[in-house]
Amino acid sequence: MPGDLARAPYKDPSVDLDKRVEDLLDRMTLEEKLAQLGCVWSTELIDESGFSAEKAREHLSQGTGHVTRVGGSTGLRPNESAAFVNTVQRFLVEESRLGIPAIVHEESTAGYTARGATQFPQAIGLASTWEPDLLEALGAVIREQMLAVGARHTLAPVLDVARDPRWGRTEETYGEDPYLVSRLGVAYVRGVQGADLSRGVVATAKHFLGYAASEGGMNHAPAHIGPRELREVYARPFEAAIREAGVASIMNAYNEVDGLPCGGSKQILDDLLRGELGFGGVVVADYFTTRLLESVHRVAADRGEAGQRALEAGIAVAVEAR
Repeated sequence: MPGDLARAPYKDPSVDLDKRVEDLLDRMTLEEKLAQLGCVWSTELIDESGFSAEKAREHLSQGTGHVTRVGGSTGLRPNESAAFVNTVQRFLVEESRLGIPAIVHEESTAGYTARGATQFPQAIGLASTWEPDLLEALGAVIREQMLAVGARHTLAPVLDVARDPRWGRTEETYGEDPYLVSRLGVAYVRGVQGADLSRGVVATAKHFLGYAASEGGMNHAPAHIGPRELREVYARPFEAAIREAGVASIMNAYNEVDGLPCGGSKQILDDLLRGELGFGGVVVADYFTTRLLESVHRVAADRGEAGQRALEAGIAVAVEAR
């Protein structure tokens, strides 16, 4: 790393945080800023022998905001997974111009989704216990196991209120009652994030909003929900997670509500989520969000316009599937 950057204010933990952020942003190129909005799939960084420095130079030259699902995609055991994450972070810190480490995210609806991790009953089974304390304890196990492998962001819990069993993801939810979903969701978030998020894992409440109410139980279909029901039933668990548990991340849904595609709607992700519900954290895109704005919702002419719409609506991290 160039000597001037090694002594830059943004790298000095004794400097005021706002000043560090301002200093870093002033130094970043447009390409580096865009890279922080995206992610790199973990399997894009490996070859037959494991971590590939050549592939890392191809995909991480400008840095990256997130590395996607090391545990869930590589099949590595915990010690190997932790070593892989350390290698990736070392590459970013030592080989990229600004030395910004990435956030590693994983899935954990029913336990950290990785080889060797503890797996619990699916969420619909956990909901049948009606025991929030049990969900908080489960979340603490997930937090401990994810921290051990260097993962600091999980794409859970699912707070969709599910009232149509034809919907193919009902087992990931806590069921049809917004009060029960709220209580268990709050408990899960508290367990995963812990009392101090600097030593916890960021939870992601998903999918905002009305995802499980899609027409005919079809995954990407529109949801026909009036404004009062939208708030009193489908938004209620998210509001509880925000106000009671301080959930740090929320993920948009694929569906549209009253003609508004959730992943590209300022009315949903800004006016409702931030304005009415008081969310102050990070909105992350579900994996196919931007491409669906083009191919399904047809509100964007191409991928570039889709990305612009998502950003303007309030999405901060465009996590994509491969």
